[in-house]
Amino acid sequence: MVFPIARSIPPWVDLEDAVWVLIAAGFTLYPLVFYEISYIELQNQKKKKKKKMAGDLEYDRAKEVKQFDDSKIGVKGLVDSGITSIPPFFVHPPQSLSNTPTPTTPVSVTIPIIDLSGSDSDRRSTIVDQIREASSTFGFFQVINHGIPSDVLDRSISSIKAFNELPTETKSHYYNRELGKSVSFSSNYDLFQSKAASWRDTLQVILSPARLDTEMIPETCRREVVEWDWHGRGLGEKLMEILSEGLGLEGGKLKDLTCLEARVMLGHYYPYCPQPDLTIGIIPHTDPGVMTVVLQDQIGGLQVKHGDMWVDVKPFPGSLVVNIGDLLQKPLSNCSQTLLSSDLSVRIDINSQANELPRREVDVSPTSSLESRLVHRRKRFLVKKKMGMGDVEWPKGTHGRVALS
Repeated sequence: MVFPIARSIPPWVDLEDAVWVLIAAGFTLYPLVFYEISYIELQNQKKKKKKKMAGDLEYDRAKEVKQFDDSKIGVKGLVDSGITSIPPFFVHPPQSLSNTPTPTTPVSVTIPIIDLSGSDSDRRSTIVDQIREASSTFGFFQVINHGIPSDVLDRSISSIKAFNELPTETKSHYYNRELGKSVSFSSNYDLFQSKAASWRDTLQVILSPARLDTEMIPETCRREVVEWDWHGRGLGEKLMEILSEGLGLEGGKLKDLTCLEARVMLGHYYPYCPQPDLTIGIIPHTDPGVMTVVLQDQIGGLQVKHGDMWVDVKPFPGSLVVNIGDLLQKPLSNCSQTLLSSDLSVRIDINSQANELPRREVDVSPTSSLESRLVHRRKRFLVKKKMGMGDVEWPKGTHGRVALS
């Protein structure tokens, strides 16, 4: 009930402080509807005013990101400058960090380690079965006795570390974001698109299909990159054959589909982070293409998703991590990976991605329904890349199975 005489509020009354409560005949009359609306409007106007004042002082992320990128110092340069807190554009939202994987997986769950020795002997069928099983359940596995000498692995890691620890003025010559450039150094390929940057720098070398001028590779790691690619290609061919057989196809089928012809090496460098609880080394993701071979140092930090759990990929001396790429996956939710940032030391990993060759169509006559689906997936993948959609992540499904199932 509204007391009628109170509908007209005198202009000199301070609405912020006034309270219109009328009592009569033993019951309380409520404040005027008019006053209630006016007071709410007044409070909203105050909130808008405060928000506008805060907006004037709001952090200009785009400006700060551009300044950082133009400086060409990378994350390592920030650390060398003596920062004690990370720039705001590296800070991930609390809700994002709350979903960051933690090492709480039962010890019994581990990424399979597969011994490739004897892959050309009577052990081959066993190895094919092991890789098929690991690919269909995890999408990841580690390989040992793979044929790449341990000193080659050690030199590869050391050379990437050495490059990233060169003086800023030396590294800055390679810093760029030009698409298709054979050799480039940068911090976060999606720096200008992502909501929050990750704590890493990356040296990228496009190894094929275009002939690479090795003189463009930094001298600090030139020999090691070439050596890594030479050995890595041999391992890639071996794994492609085994994967083909695991699919029930002829051993050379994936190679015939040019699945090893477009190779890229990514040398990731994760320096010390003063606030590791606010950022991450790499956000959860899947890899495009056919297959990624990862050489990680002994620091650790790599995790992969298995079902609803995140599993630590513990470094094993001399081992390499193999990740089945999107092109060989059915829609899945368990074949993704991430990397936590470190407050203790520098971490390094080298990723060699094997992709199909989009510039040459291959005449393939499928001999089975599975092979036909594989060719169809390749065509879908190529169409998306030709449309400029870049790295493709297939839609996530509910079963968490990959093509090798």
